[in-house]
Amino acid sequence: MIRWLIVIFLALLLINGLHSWLQRIGLGRLPGDLRFRLFGREFFLPIASTVVLSLVAALIARFVKL
Repeated sequence: MIRWLIVIFLALLLINGLHSWLQRIGLGRLPGDLRFRLFGREFFLPIASTVVLSLVAALIARFVKL
């Protein structure tokens, strides 16, 4: 279980780092992506985008494994 938490955490960090590029292709503006301001800083939690990217990665892994 800890492995999945690490993977999700790393995926969130990666998506947050690539936020501006991903927004140009439409990710980051899905209904499940959260953006809020706290203490003068803007935070972004791309939950729906993470799910979409995980599904794409799983499909790619499945086809590569063949």
